[in-house]
Amino acid sequence: MTRKRRTNSSAAEIRTEPLLPERFEQWFRSRGWTIRPHQRAMLEKARARRSTLLIAPTGAGKTLAGFLPSLVELVSGERPRRGAGLHTLYISPLKALAVDVARNLLTPVEEMQLPVRIETRTADTSVGKRQRQRVRPPDMLLTTPEQLALLLSHADAAYLFADLRTIILDELHALVGSKRGDLLALDLARLGTLAPDAIRIGLSATVARPSELRAFLLPQREPDRAIHLADLVIVTGGAKPDIRLLESKNPVPWAGHTTLYALPDVYAAIKAHRMSLLFVNTRFQAELLFHELWRINDDNLPIALHHGSLDATQRRKVEAAMAAGRLRAVVATSTLDLGIDWGDVDLVINVGAPKGASRLIQRIGRSNHRLDEPSKALLVPSNRFEVLECRAALDAALEGVQDVVLSRKGALDVLAQHVLGTAAAGPFHPDELYNEVISAQPYADLSRRDFDRVVDFVATGGYSLRTYERFARLRPMDDGRLRIAHPRIAQQYRMNAGTIVDAPMLKVRLVRRRGVPAPGHAARLTGGRVLGEIDEMFIAELQVGDTFVFGGEIVRFEGLRDTDVFVSRTWDSEPKIPSYPGGKFPLSTHLAS
Repeated sequence: MTRKRRTNSSAAEIRTEPLLPERFEQWFRSRGWTIRPHQRAMLEKARARRSTLLIAPTGAGKTLAGFLPSLVELVSGERPRRGAGLHTLYISPLKALAVDVARNLLTPVEEMQLPVRIETRTADTSVGKRQRQRVRPPDMLLTTPEQLALLLSHADAAYLFADLRTIILDELHALVGSKRGDLLALDLARLGTLAPDAIRIGLSATVARPSELRAFLLPQREPDRAIHLADLVIVTGGAKPDIRLLESKNPVPWAGHTTLYALPDVYAAIKAHRMSLLFVNTRFQAELLFHELWRINDDNLPIALHHGSLDATQRRKVEAAMAAGRLRAVVATSTLDLGIDWGDVDLVINVGAPKGASRLIQRIGRSNHRLDEPSKALLVPSNRFEVLECRAALDAALEGVQDVVLSRKGALDVLAQHVLGTAAAGPFHPDELYNEVISAQPYADLSRRDFDRVVDFVATGGYSLRTYERFARLRPMDDGRLRIAHPRIAQQYRMNAGTIVDAPMLKVRLVRRRGVPAPGHAARLTGGRVLGEIDEMFIAELQVGDTFVFGGEIVRFEGLRDTDVFVSRTWDSEPKIPSYPGGKFPLSTHLAS
Protein backbone atom coordinates (compact mmCIF):
# COMPACT_ATOMS: atom_id res chain seq x y z
CA MET A 1 0.00 0.00 0.00
CA THR A 2 1.31 3.45 -0.85
CA ARG A 3 0.68 6.83 0.69
CA LYS A 4 -0.06 9.71 -1.66
CA ARG A 5 -0.57 13.41 -1.32
CA ARG A 6 -3.12 14.86 -3.63
CA THR A 7 -4.62 18.17 -4.55
CA ASN A 8 -8.29 18.98 -4.17
CA SER A 9 -8.67 20.53 -7.60
CA SER A 10 -7.43 19.61 -11.03
CA ALA A 11 -4.99 22.50 -11.28
CA ALA A 12 -3.81 25.24 -8.97
CA GLU A 13 -4.70 28.69 -10.18
CA ILE A 14 -1.62 30.82 -10.88
CA ARG A 15 -1.83 34.30 -9.42
CA THR A 16 0.46 37.26 -9.38
CA GLU A 17 -1.02 39.02 -6.33
CA PRO A 18 1.08 39.01 -3.14
CA LEU A 19 0.24 36.31 -0.63
CA LEU A 20 -0.63 38.92 1.99
CA PRO A 21 -2.45 42.08 0.85
CA GLU A 22 -1.07 45.43 1.96
CA ARG A 23 -3.78 46.08 4.55
CA PHE A 24 -2.86 42.81 6.27
CA GLU A 25 0.85 43.70 6.15
CA GLN A 26 0.06 47.07 7.73
CA TRP A 27 -1.99 45.43 10.46
CA PHE A 28 0.88 43.07 11.33
CA ARG A 29 3.31 46.00 11.42
CA SER A 30 0.99 48.08 13.61
CA ARG A 31 1.18 45.34 16.24
CA GLY A 32 4.91 44.90 15.91
CA TRP A 33 4.48 41.50 14.33
CA THR A 34 5.81 39.81 11.23
CA ILE A 35 4.03 36.97 9.54
CA ARG A 36 5.47 33.66 10.71
CA PRO A 37 6.79 31.04 8.27
CA HIS A 38 3.99 28.56 9.01
CA GLN A 39 1.35 31.28 8.49
CA ARG A 40 2.89 32.09 5.13
CA ALA A 41 3.03 28.39 4.29
CA MET A 42 -0.69 28.04 5.02
CA LEU A 43 -1.41 30.94 2.66
CA GLU A 44 0.59 29.19 -0.05
CA LYS A 45 -1.21 25.88 0.50
CA ALA A 46 -4.61 27.56 0.37
CA ARG A 47 -3.73 29.40 -2.83
CA ALA A 48 -2.74 26.08 -4.39
CA ARG A 49 -6.04 24.61 -3.08
CA ARG A 50 -4.36 21.87 -1.08
CA SER A 51 -5.81 20.47 2.13
CA THR A 52 -3.24 20.79 4.90
CA LEU A 53 -2.58 19.71 8.47
CA LEU A 54 -0.83 22.30 10.65
CA ILE A 55 0.86 20.95 13.77
CA ALA A 56 2.05 23.63 16.16
CA PRO A 57 2.76 24.00 19.88
CA THR A 58 0.82 26.31 22.17
CA GLY A 59 1.09 30.01 21.36
CA ALA A 60 2.35 29.56 17.80
CA GLY A 61 -0.62 31.38 16.26
CA LYS A 62 -2.06 28.33 14.53
CA THR A 63 -5.66 29.59 14.75
CA LEU A 64 -4.74 32.79 12.89
CA ALA A 65 -2.76 30.67 10.42
CA GLY A 66 -5.87 28.59 9.75
CA PHE A 67 -8.16 31.58 9.21
CA LEU A 68 -5.76 33.91 7.41
CA PRO A 69 -6.25 32.32 3.95
CA SER A 70 -10.03 32.72 4.24
CA LEU A 71 -9.78 36.34 5.36
CA VAL A 72 -7.46 37.13 2.48
CA GLU A 73 -9.68 35.40 -0.08
CA LEU A 74 -12.83 37.07 1.23
CA VAL A 75 -11.40 40.57 0.69
CA SER A 76 -9.60 39.82 -2.57
CA GLY A 77 -12.61 40.06 -4.86
CA GLU A 78 -16.15 38.94 -5.58
CA ARG A 79 -16.84 35.33 -6.47
CA PRO A 80 -19.94 34.07 -8.25
CA ARG A 81 -22.50 32.70 -5.80
CA ARG A 82 -24.33 29.44 -6.35
CA GLY A 83 -25.93 29.16 -2.92
CA ALA A 84 -26.28 30.94 0.41
CA GLY A 85 -22.77 32.39 0.36
CA LEU A 86 -21.13 30.55 3.29
CA HIS A 87 -17.38 30.68 2.64
CA THR A 88 -15.64 29.12 5.66
CA LEU A 89 -16.85 26.51 8.12
CA TYR A 90 -14.92 26.18 11.38
CA ILE A 91 -15.44 23.08 13.56
CA SER A 92 -14.46 23.15 17.23
CA PRO A 93 -14.77 20.38 19.85
CA LEU A 94 -15.91 22.93 22.47
CA LYS A 95 -18.61 25.59 22.45
CA ALA A 96 -16.41 27.87 24.55
CA LEU A 97 -13.54 27.49 22.06
CA ALA A 98 -15.76 28.49 19.13
CA VAL A 99 -16.92 31.59 21.04
CA ASP A 100 -13.34 32.47 22.02
CA VAL A 101 -12.05 32.09 18.45
CA ALA A 102 -14.87 34.29 17.16
CA ARG A 103 -14.00 36.95 19.74
CA ASN A 104 -10.31 36.85 18.78
CA LEU A 105 -11.10 36.95 15.06
CA LEU A 106 -13.21 40.06 15.44
CA THR A 107 -10.11 42.03 16.51
CA PRO A 108 -8.30 41.94 13.13
CA VAL A 109 -11.59 42.12 11.21
CA GLU A 110 -12.65 45.30 13.02
CA GLU A 111 -9.21 46.91 13.09
CA MET A 112 -8.69 46.34 9.35
CA GLN A 113 -12.37 47.13 8.64
CA LEU A 114 -12.78 43.94 6.64
CA PRO A 115 -16.23 43.31 5.11
CA VAL A 116 -16.42 39.88 6.74
CA ARG A 117 -19.27 38.57 8.90
CA ILE A 118 -18.41 36.01 11.59
CA GLU A 119 -20.94 34.13 13.70
CA THR A 120 -21.02 31.15 16.05
CA ARG A 121 -23.58 28.37 16.08
CA THR A 122 -23.78 26.14 19.16
CA ALA A 123 -26.49 24.69 21.36
CA ASP A 124 -26.50 28.06 23.17
CA THR A 125 -27.46 29.96 19.99
CA SER A 126 -31.08 31.07 19.87
CA VAL A 127 -33.51 29.11 17.70
CA GLY A 128 -34.32 32.18 15.59
CA LYS A 129 -30.67 32.88 14.85
CA ARG A 130 -30.01 29.26 13.93
CA GLN A 131 -32.94 29.29 11.49
CA ARG A 132 -31.73 32.50 9.91
CA GLN A 133 -28.18 31.09 9.53
CA ARG A 134 -29.49 28.31 7.28
CA VAL A 135 -30.89 30.87 4.82
CA ARG A 136 -28.60 33.88 5.29
CA PRO A 137 -25.37 32.53 6.77
CA PRO A 138 -22.33 34.66 7.63
CA ASP A 139 -19.11 34.51 5.63
CA MET A 140 -17.55 32.42 8.41
CA LEU A 141 -19.58 30.08 10.61
CA LEU A 142 -17.95 28.70 13.78
CA THR A 143 -19.69 25.63 15.13
CA THR A 144 -19.37 22.12 16.62
CA PRO A 145 -19.60 18.60 15.09
CA GLU A 146 -23.12 18.14 16.47
CA GLN A 147 -24.39 21.36 14.93
CA LEU A 148 -22.83 20.40 11.59
CA ALA A 149 -24.75 17.11 11.70
CA LEU A 150 -27.95 19.07 12.30
CA LEU A 151 -27.26 21.46 9.42
CA LEU A 152 -26.70 18.53 7.07
CA SER A 153 -30.03 16.94 8.09
CA HIS A 154 -32.09 19.69 6.46
CA ALA A 155 -33.31 19.72 2.87
CA ASP A 156 -31.58 23.07 2.23
CA ALA A 157 -28.11 21.73 3.12
CA ALA A 158 -27.04 21.68 -0.54
CA TYR A 159 -27.97 25.37 -0.88
CA LEU A 160 -26.26 26.31 2.39
CA PHE A 161 -22.92 24.69 1.52
CA ALA A 162 -22.87 25.30 -2.24
CA ASP A 163 -20.31 28.13 -1.95
CA LEU A 164 -18.16 26.56 0.77
CA ARG A 165 -14.45 27.07 0.08
CA THR A 166 -12.69 26.15 3.32
CA ILE A 167 -13.32 23.80 6.26
CA ILE A 168 -11.18 24.41 9.36
CA LEU A 169 -10.98 21.62 11.95
CA ASP A 170 -9.51 22.91 15.20
CA GLU A 171 -7.94 20.70 17.88
CA LEU A 172 -8.33 17.83 15.43
CA HIS A 173 -6.38 15.41 17.62
CA ALA A 174 -9.04 15.76 20.34
CA LEU A 175 -11.82 14.65 17.98
CA VAL A 176 -10.44 11.94 15.74
CA GLY A 177 -10.03 9.15 18.27
CA SER A 178 -13.66 9.07 19.42
CA LYS A 179 -17.22 8.56 18.18
CA ARG A 180 -17.46 12.33 17.73
CA GLY A 181 -14.62 11.92 15.26
CA ASP A 182 -16.53 9.18 13.43
CA LEU A 183 -19.55 11.47 13.12
CA LEU A 184 -17.35 14.33 11.94
CA ALA A 185 -15.68 12.08 9.33
CA LEU A 186 -19.08 11.09 7.92
CA ASP A 187 -20.20 14.71 7.82
CA LEU A 188 -16.99 15.65 6.02
CA ALA A 189 -17.77 12.96 3.46
CA ARG A 190 -21.21 14.50 3.02
CA LEU A 191 -19.66 17.94 2.58
CA GLY A 192 -17.33 16.39 0.00
CA THR A 193 -20.44 15.64 -2.07
CA LEU A 194 -22.15 19.00 -1.51
CA ALA A 195 -19.00 21.15 -1.76
CA PRO A 196 -16.36 19.12 -3.64
CA ASP A 197 -14.04 22.12 -4.17
CA ALA A 198 -13.69 22.98 -0.48
CA ILE A 199 -10.26 22.42 1.04
CA ARG A 200 -9.79 21.17 4.59
CA ILE A 201 -7.39 22.67 7.11
CA GLY A 202 -6.60 20.71 10.24
CA LEU A 203 -5.11 22.39 13.31
CA SER A 204 -3.52 20.13 15.90
CA ALA A 205 -1.10 19.93 18.78
CA THR A 206 1.90 17.63 18.47
CA VAL A 207 0.93 13.99 17.83
CA ALA A 208 3.02 10.85 17.52
CA ARG A 209 1.73 9.88 14.04
CA PRO A 210 0.64 12.90 11.97
CA SER A 211 -0.17 10.65 9.01
CA GLU A 212 -3.35 9.47 10.76
CA LEU A 213 -4.69 13.03 10.94
CA ARG A 214 -3.54 13.75 7.38
CA ALA A 215 -5.54 10.74 6.15
CA PHE A 216 -8.57 11.88 8.15
CA LEU A 217 -8.62 15.18 6.25
CA LEU A 218 -8.88 13.71 2.76
CA PRO A 219 -11.41 11.42 1.05
CA GLN A 220 -10.11 7.85 0.81
CA ARG A 221 -11.36 6.63 -2.56
CA GLU A 222 -9.06 3.62 -2.95
CA PRO A 223 -8.03 2.38 0.54
CA ASP A 224 -6.84 -1.00 -0.78
CA ARG A 225 -4.30 0.65 -3.07
CA ALA A 226 -3.30 3.91 -1.45
CA ILE A 227 -3.90 6.17 1.53
CA HIS A 228 -4.30 9.77 0.47
CA LEU A 229 -2.63 12.26 2.81
CA ALA A 230 -3.13 15.98 3.19
CA ASP A 231 -0.09 18.24 3.09
CA LEU A 232 1.77 18.83 6.34
CA VAL A 233 3.16 21.99 7.96
CA ILE A 234 4.97 21.55 11.29
CA VAL A 235 6.05 24.30 13.68
CA THR A 236 9.00 23.32 15.83
CA GLY A 237 10.31 24.93 18.99
CA GLY A 238 8.41 26.24 21.94
CA ALA A 239 9.58 26.52 25.53
CA LYS A 240 9.59 23.43 27.74
CA PRO A 241 6.70 23.51 30.25
CA ASP A 242 7.36 24.23 33.93
CA ILE A 243 5.36 21.58 35.81
CA ARG A 244 5.67 20.68 39.46
CA LEU A 245 3.88 18.42 41.91
CA LEU A 246 2.42 20.09 45.00
CA GLU A 247 4.35 19.37 48.17
CA SER A 248 1.97 20.29 50.96
CA LYS A 249 2.70 20.46 54.68
CA ASN A 250 -0.64 18.76 55.25
CA PRO A 251 -0.76 14.96 54.93
CA VAL A 252 -2.22 13.59 51.70
CA PRO A 253 -5.24 11.37 52.46
CA TRP A 254 -5.28 7.71 51.48
CA ALA A 255 -8.59 8.02 49.60
CA GLY A 256 -11.21 10.52 48.47
CA HIS A 257 -11.39 13.15 45.74
CA THR A 258 -12.24 16.36 47.62
CA THR A 259 -8.59 17.56 47.83
CA LEU A 260 -9.55 19.71 50.82
CA TYR A 261 -6.16 19.11 52.45
CA ALA A 262 -4.51 21.27 49.75
CA LEU A 263 -6.88 24.26 49.89
CA PRO A 264 -4.44 26.59 51.71
CA ASP A 265 -1.67 25.76 49.22
CA VAL A 266 -3.99 26.26 46.23
CA TYR A 267 -5.19 29.60 47.60
CA ALA A 268 -1.59 30.74 48.19
CA ALA A 269 -0.71 29.85 44.59
CA ILE A 270 -3.68 31.88 43.33
CA LYS A 271 -2.56 34.91 45.36
CA ALA A 272 0.98 34.63 43.96
CA HIS A 273 -0.09 34.82 40.27
CA ARG A 274 -1.99 37.21 38.00
CA MET A 275 -4.64 34.71 36.90
CA SER A 276 -4.93 31.00 37.65
CA LEU A 277 -7.00 28.40 35.85
CA LEU A 278 -8.01 25.52 38.14
CA PHE A 279 -9.01 22.36 36.28
CA VAL A 280 -10.98 19.52 37.84
CA ASN A 281 -12.39 16.38 36.23
CA THR A 282 -16.06 16.58 37.27
CA ARG A 283 -18.77 19.16 37.90
CA PHE A 284 -19.10 17.85 41.46
CA GLN A 285 -15.45 18.70 42.11
CA ALA A 286 -15.87 22.09 40.45
CA GLU A 287 -18.78 23.09 42.67
CA LEU A 288 -17.05 21.77 45.80
CA LEU A 289 -13.67 23.42 45.11
CA PHE A 290 -15.27 26.76 44.20
CA HIS A 291 -17.41 26.71 47.35
CA GLU A 292 -14.48 25.85 49.62
CA LEU A 293 -12.18 28.46 48.04
CA TRP A 294 -14.72 31.18 48.80
CA ARG A 295 -14.86 29.96 52.41
CA ILE A 296 -11.19 30.92 52.85
CA ASN A 297 -11.13 33.87 50.41
CA ASP A 298 -10.29 36.47 53.07
CA ASP A 299 -8.76 38.74 50.42
CA ASN A 300 -12.04 38.74 48.45
CA LEU A 301 -10.23 37.74 45.25
CA PRO A 302 -12.47 37.58 42.16
CA ILE A 303 -12.81 33.81 41.65
CA ALA A 304 -15.32 32.41 39.13
CA LEU A 305 -16.81 29.06 38.17
CA HIS A 306 -17.26 27.52 34.70
CA HIS A 307 -18.79 24.17 33.78
CA GLY A 308 -21.24 22.78 31.25
CA SER A 309 -24.32 22.73 33.50
CA LEU A 310 -24.29 26.47 34.10
CA ASP A 311 -26.56 28.67 32.04
CA ALA A 312 -24.96 29.89 28.81
CA THR A 313 -25.32 33.54 29.86
CA GLN A 314 -23.36 32.90 33.04
CA ARG A 315 -20.63 31.03 31.14
CA ARG A 316 -20.28 33.87 28.63
CA LYS A 317 -19.96 36.38 31.49
CA VAL A 318 -17.13 34.38 33.01
CA GLU A 319 -15.37 34.05 29.65
CA ALA A 320 -15.69 37.80 29.01
CA ALA A 321 -14.31 38.58 32.47
CA MET A 322 -11.36 36.25 31.82
CA ALA A 323 -10.64 37.86 28.46
CA ALA A 324 -10.74 41.31 30.09
CA GLY A 325 -8.37 40.22 32.88
CA ARG A 326 -10.87 40.98 35.67
CA LEU A 327 -10.50 37.62 37.43
CA ARG A 328 -7.78 36.11 39.58
CA ALA A 329 -8.93 32.51 39.23
CA VAL A 330 -11.47 30.34 37.45
CA VAL A 331 -12.47 26.84 38.54
CA ALA A 332 -13.39 24.86 35.42
CA THR A 333 -14.01 21.41 34.02
CA SER A 334 -12.99 20.33 30.51
CA THR A 335 -15.18 23.15 29.11
CA LEU A 336 -12.07 25.36 28.99
CA ASP A 337 -9.20 22.95 28.38
CA LEU A 338 -8.81 23.03 24.59
CA GLY A 339 -7.13 25.77 22.59
CA ILE A 340 -8.73 28.76 24.33
CA ASP A 341 -6.42 31.78 24.48
CA TRP A 342 -6.62 33.54 27.84
CA GLY A 343 -3.58 35.82 27.62
CA ASP A 344 -3.38 36.72 31.33
CA VAL A 345 -3.38 33.15 32.65
CA ASP A 346 0.07 32.50 34.11
CA LEU A 347 -0.66 29.38 36.15
CA VAL A 348 -2.70 26.22 35.57
CA ILE A 349 -3.57 24.18 38.66
CA ASN A 350 -4.80 20.65 37.94
CA VAL A 351 -6.70 19.49 41.02
CA GLY A 352 -6.81 15.70 40.99
CA ALA A 353 -5.03 13.35 38.62
CA PRO A 354 -5.45 14.40 34.95
CA LYS A 355 -6.00 10.71 33.94
CA GLY A 356 -4.08 11.19 30.71
CA ALA A 357 -0.89 12.80 29.39
CA SER A 358 -2.67 14.41 26.43
CA ARG A 359 -5.30 15.98 28.69
CA LEU A 360 -2.58 17.40 30.94
CA ILE A 361 -0.62 18.81 28.00
CA GLN A 362 -3.76 20.51 26.69
CA ARG A 363 -4.61 21.98 30.06
CA ILE A 364 -1.18 23.35 30.92
CA GLY A 365 -1.07 24.95 27.46
CA ARG A 366 -3.66 27.49 28.67
CA SER A 367 -0.89 29.07 30.80
CA ASN A 368 1.42 31.68 29.24
CA HIS A 369 -0.21 31.08 25.87
CA ARG A 370 2.86 32.24 23.92
CA LEU A 371 5.40 30.29 21.91
CA ASP A 372 8.51 31.64 23.67
CA GLU A 373 7.28 31.38 27.29
CA PRO A 374 7.04 28.14 29.27
CA SER A 375 3.59 27.03 30.39
CA LYS A 376 3.48 26.87 34.18
CA ALA A 377 1.43 24.21 35.95
CA LEU A 378 0.88 22.78 39.42
CA LEU A 379 -0.42 19.22 39.91
CA VAL A 380 -2.45 18.61 43.08
CA PRO A 381 -3.19 14.92 43.76
CA SER A 382 -6.39 14.20 45.69
CA ASN A 383 -5.05 11.13 47.46
CA ARG A 384 -1.87 9.11 47.83
CA PHE A 385 -2.62 6.83 44.90
CA GLU A 386 -3.07 9.86 42.66
CA VAL A 387 0.47 10.96 43.56
CA LEU A 388 1.70 8.11 41.35
CA GLU A 389 -0.72 9.07 38.56
CA CYS A 390 0.36 12.71 38.71
CA ARG A 391 4.04 11.75 38.64
CA ALA A 392 3.51 9.53 35.58
CA ALA A 393 1.51 12.28 33.84
CA LEU A 394 4.17 14.87 34.67
CA ASP A 395 6.97 12.70 33.22
CA ALA A 396 4.93 11.99 30.07
CA ALA A 397 4.11 15.67 29.59
CA LEU A 398 7.76 16.70 29.92
CA GLU A 399 8.65 14.09 27.28
CA GLY A 400 5.85 15.38 25.03
CA VAL A 401 4.19 11.95 24.91
CA GLN A 402 0.60 11.86 23.63
CA ASP A 403 -1.65 8.99 24.71
CA VAL A 404 -4.60 9.69 22.40
CA VAL A 405 -5.41 6.75 20.12
CA LEU A 406 -6.19 8.25 16.72
CA SER A 407 -6.50 5.21 14.46
CA ARG A 408 -9.86 3.47 14.86
CA LYS A 409 -12.61 1.78 12.90
CA GLY A 410 -15.79 3.77 12.57
CA ALA A 411 -18.59 2.78 14.94
CA LEU A 412 -21.68 1.26 13.31
CA ASP A 413 -24.10 3.01 15.68
CA VAL A 414 -22.69 6.35 14.53
CA LEU A 415 -23.12 5.23 10.92
CA ALA A 416 -26.77 4.34 11.64
CA GLN A 417 -27.31 7.82 13.02
CA HIS A 418 -25.70 9.33 9.91
CA VAL A 419 -27.90 7.24 7.60
CA LEU A 420 -31.01 8.54 9.34
CA GLY A 421 -29.70 12.11 9.21
CA THR A 422 -29.06 11.77 5.48
CA ALA A 423 -32.62 10.53 4.96
CA ALA A 424 -33.93 13.46 7.01
CA ALA A 425 -32.39 15.80 4.43
CA GLY A 426 -33.96 13.95 1.48
CA PRO A 427 -34.20 10.58 -0.29
CA PHE A 428 -30.90 8.78 -0.93
CA HIS A 429 -29.73 5.82 -2.99
CA PRO A 430 -27.85 3.18 -0.95
CA ASP A 431 -25.20 2.75 -3.67
CA GLU A 432 -24.37 6.46 -3.69
CA LEU A 433 -24.36 6.72 0.10
CA TYR A 434 -22.08 3.69 0.44
CA ASN A 435 -19.50 5.23 -1.90
CA GLU A 436 -19.71 8.44 0.12
CA VAL A 437 -19.37 6.69 3.49
CA ILE A 438 -16.27 4.66 2.60
CA SER A 439 -14.52 7.86 1.54
CA ALA A 440 -14.44 8.77 5.26
CA GLN A 441 -11.18 7.47 6.71
CA PRO A 442 -12.66 5.58 9.72
CA TYR A 443 -15.05 3.75 7.36
CA ALA A 444 -12.68 3.14 4.46
CA ASP A 445 -12.67 -0.63 5.13
CA LEU A 446 -16.44 -0.94 5.67
CA SER A 447 -17.85 -3.85 3.70
CA ARG A 448 -20.98 -3.49 1.62
CA ARG A 449 -22.59 -6.28 3.64
CA ASP A 450 -22.13 -4.40 6.93
CA PHE A 451 -23.35 -1.18 5.34
CA ASP A 452 -26.51 -2.86 4.04
CA ARG A 453 -27.15 -4.36 7.48
CA VAL A 454 -26.92 -0.90 9.06
CA VAL A 455 -29.27 0.58 6.47
CA ASP A 456 -31.72 -2.28 7.03
CA PHE A 457 -31.58 -1.72 10.78
CA VAL A 458 -32.36 1.99 10.31
CA ALA A 459 -35.12 1.25 7.81
CA THR A 460 -36.91 -1.60 9.62
CA GLY A 461 -35.47 -1.93 13.11
CA GLY A 462 -33.59 -5.11 12.20
CA TYR A 463 -34.65 -8.75 12.33
CA SER A 464 -36.14 -8.51 15.83
CA LEU A 465 -38.15 -5.30 15.39
CA ARG A 466 -39.20 -5.30 11.76
CA THR A 467 -42.70 -6.51 12.64
CA TYR A 468 -43.39 -3.32 14.61
CA GLU A 469 -44.58 -0.40 12.51
CA ARG A 470 -43.08 2.21 14.83
CA PHE A 471 -39.55 1.08 13.88
CA ALA A 472 -40.13 1.45 10.12
CA ARG A 473 -38.17 4.68 9.73
CA LEU A 474 -37.36 4.49 6.00
CA ARG A 475 -39.56 3.64 3.03
CA PRO A 476 -38.38 2.41 -0.39
CA MET A 477 -39.23 4.43 -3.49
CA ASP A 478 -39.84 3.20 -7.03
CA ASP A 479 -36.43 4.38 -8.24
CA GLY A 480 -34.52 2.43 -5.55
CA ARG A 481 -34.00 5.34 -3.21
CA LEU A 482 -35.02 5.39 0.45
CA ARG A 483 -36.98 8.22 2.06
CA ILE A 484 -37.91 9.14 5.62
CA ALA A 485 -41.15 7.40 6.65
CA HIS A 486 -42.65 10.36 8.50
CA PRO A 487 -41.54 13.96 9.24
CA ARG A 488 -41.82 13.11 12.95
CA ILE A 489 -38.80 10.82 12.60
CA ALA A 490 -36.68 13.64 11.18
CA GLN A 491 -37.70 15.82 14.09
CA GLN A 492 -36.75 13.09 16.57
CA TYR A 493 -33.36 12.75 14.91
CA ARG A 494 -32.65 16.48 15.17
CA MET A 495 -33.55 16.45 18.85
CA ASN A 496 -31.08 13.63 19.56
CA ALA A 497 -28.24 14.06 17.05
CA GLY A 498 -24.71 13.59 18.32
CA THR A 499 -22.67 11.03 20.24
CA ILE A 500 -22.50 12.77 23.63
CA VAL A 501 -24.77 10.85 25.99
CA ASP A 502 -26.89 13.12 28.18
CA ALA A 503 -28.64 12.08 31.39
CA PRO A 504 -32.09 13.49 32.20
CA MET A 505 -31.52 17.09 33.28
CA LEU A 506 -33.81 19.62 34.91
CA LYS A 507 -33.65 23.41 34.65
CA VAL A 508 -32.79 25.27 37.84
CA ARG A 509 -34.77 28.51 38.25
CA LEU A 510 -34.69 31.19 40.91
CA VAL A 511 -38.14 31.18 42.46
CA ARG A 512 -40.51 34.11 42.11
CA ARG A 513 -43.61 33.92 44.34
CA ARG A 514 -46.90 35.65 43.60
CA GLY A 515 -49.33 36.66 46.30
CA VAL A 516 -49.51 35.56 49.92
CA PRO A 517 -50.39 31.89 50.43
CA ALA A 518 -53.35 30.98 52.59
CA PRO A 519 -52.59 29.36 55.93
CA GLY A 520 -51.61 25.74 55.43
CA HIS A 521 -51.03 26.16 51.67
CA ALA A 522 -47.74 26.32 49.81
CA ALA A 523 -46.73 29.41 47.93
CA ARG A 524 -47.32 29.30 44.18
CA LEU A 525 -44.04 28.84 42.33
CA THR A 526 -43.47 30.86 39.17
CA GLY A 527 -40.61 30.95 36.72
CA GLY A 528 -37.57 33.12 37.31
CA ARG A 529 -34.05 33.40 35.92
CA VAL A 530 -32.51 30.12 34.75
CA LEU A 531 -29.29 29.29 36.58
CA GLY A 532 -28.47 26.13 34.64
CA GLU A 533 -29.24 22.41 34.60
CA ILE A 534 -28.97 19.72 37.24
CA ASP A 535 -29.21 15.92 37.29
CA GLU A 536 -32.71 14.56 37.79
CA MET A 537 -31.52 11.80 40.15
CA PHE A 538 -29.96 14.32 42.54
CA ILE A 539 -33.18 16.33 42.75
CA ALA A 540 -35.21 13.17 43.35
CA GLU A 541 -33.36 12.67 46.63
CA LEU A 542 -34.10 16.18 47.97
CA GLN A 543 -36.91 17.39 50.17
CA VAL A 544 -38.32 20.91 50.19
CA GLY A 545 -36.08 23.00 52.39
CA ASP A 546 -32.85 21.14 51.59
CA THR A 547 -29.94 23.31 50.54
CA PHE A 548 -27.29 22.66 47.92
CA VAL A 549 -24.55 24.46 46.03
CA PHE A 550 -25.18 25.41 42.42
CA GLY A 551 -23.32 27.84 40.21
CA GLY A 552 -21.14 28.88 43.11
CA GLU A 553 -23.98 29.94 45.43
CA ILE A 554 -26.06 28.22 48.09
CA VAL A 555 -29.72 27.70 47.17
CA ARG A 556 -32.76 26.22 48.92
CA PHE A 557 -34.93 23.66 47.17
CA GLU A 558 -38.44 25.12 47.00
CA GLY A 559 -40.19 22.63 44.74
CA LEU A 560 -40.41 20.88 41.38
CA ARG A 561 -42.88 21.50 38.57
CA ASP A 562 -42.63 19.66 35.27
CA THR A 563 -38.95 19.94 34.32
CA ASP A 564 -38.22 23.07 36.39
CA VAL A 565 -36.49 23.02 39.76
CA PHE A 566 -37.35 26.12 41.80
CA VAL A 567 -34.75 27.40 44.26
CA SER A 568 -34.16 30.50 46.35
CA ARG A 569 -30.91 32.01 47.57
CA THR A 570 -30.07 31.19 51.16
CA TRP A 571 -27.18 30.39 53.51
CA ASP A 572 -26.19 27.11 55.07
CA SER A 573 -22.94 25.97 56.62
CA GLU A 574 -23.26 22.45 55.21
CA PRO A 575 -25.11 22.46 51.87
CA LYS A 576 -25.19 19.37 49.65
CA ILE A 577 -22.99 19.21 46.54
CA PRO A 578 -24.82 18.12 43.34
CA SER A 579 -23.69 14.87 41.80
CA TYR A 580 -23.69 14.29 38.06
CA PRO A 581 -23.44 11.15 35.90
CA GLY A 582 -20.18 10.43 34.11
CA GLY A 583 -18.13 11.47 37.13
CA LYS A 584 -15.46 8.76 36.80
CA PHE A 585 -12.69 9.40 34.28
CA PRO A 586 -10.81 6.33 33.01
CA LEU A 587 -7.04 6.27 33.39
CA SER A 588 -5.38 6.22 29.97
CA THR A 589 -3.67 2.98 28.94
CA HIS A 590 -0.36 4.79 28.50
CA LEU A 591 -0.27 6.14 32.06
CA ALA A 592 -1.55 2.87 33.49
CA SER A 593 1.37 1.00 31.95
